[in-house]
Amino acid sequence: MSTNPDRESESWESSFKRLLPLYGHRNWIVVADSAYPAQSNPGIETVFTGGDHTEVLKKVLDAIGASIHVRTNVYLDAELKEVAEEDAPGVSALRKEMIRQLAGNNTHELAHEEIIARLDRAGKLFRILILKSTLAIPYSSVFLELDCGYWSEEAEERLRRVQPDKAAAALYSG
Repeated sequence: MSTNPDRESESWESSFKRLLPLYGHRNWIVVADSAYPAQSNPGIETVFTGGDHTEVLKKVLDAIGASIHVRTNVYLDAELKEVAEEDAPGVSALRKEMIRQLAGNNTHELAHEEIIARLDRAGKLFRILILKSTLAIPYSSVFLELDCGYWSEEAEERLRRVQPDKAAAALYSG
């Protein structure tokens, strides 16, 4: 189920496959737990997947990994590592599975409110897709900030070190 009435009958996988080629650096995809709220910002589309959290995450990561145009910076709630098994049965197994799935990704842990603030700032200019799973474990959402897949941070830094007049000249040369 989507918060966009025109997309009510579209499956989450179809929504995701339709949007991924349109998304680029500065767009976000969130694989969210079942309590994640539908946000009112028109640039944020929320889709209820009806699916298992780790299965949705795997499909999203696989699709991003197979694309040439984007890669991801992953943000996890720092609070997740403090959630006790007795308070949220299954959290230990979930943490292990998420660590396994996210291995090799550029992953950061930040306080939940800090991630939400970043998402809020991004949502003012860029589109965000929230894929809600059926998971009922707090602080388990995975926030994927997309970045350019064919241009590395190192290449960008080298470009920025070039003197401004050389960079401008390069743009206008053949």
